[in-house]
Amino acid sequence: MPKNDIAQILRDTKVIAMVGASMNPDRPSHGVMQFLQSKGKRVIPVNPGHAGEVLLGETIYASPADIPKDFAVDMVDVFRKSDAVAAIAAQALADLPHLRTIWLQLGVQSAQAADLAQSHDVAFVQNRCPAIEWRKLGL
Repeated sequence: MPKNDIAQILRDTKVIAMVGASMNPDRPSHGVMQFLQSKGKRVIPVNPGHAGEVLLGETIYASPADIPKDFAVDMVDVFRKSDAVAAIAAQALADLPHLRTIWLQLGVQSAQAADLAQSHDVAFVQNRCPAIEWRKLGL
């Protein structure tokens, strides 16, 4: 994906559902969530093992389907293994009506999820980290 497209996604995104958000401050998802919040983004954590708890000021949801529709999630950021991504993408596309981007973290890829996103006219980024891209692009 061209740098201009990634920069546009990062600038335009307001609410992010982070699938695989961790309560452990040593995990990458925790640091990325903090970073994105520091840039003015609302990050909704998704982790079925901690549903109902609070992480960095936000209630954790069990799945994208559980996030209230009025949150207007426009990006899903996935911190899960590649083999779990197609199902996550399908659920996000079905349950998040404002979704514009599916973003897969470093080391995470899915051709099936890419096809699903394309068929729904949703941007798809894989094997990248929004925090790293933000810094590289100087946003």
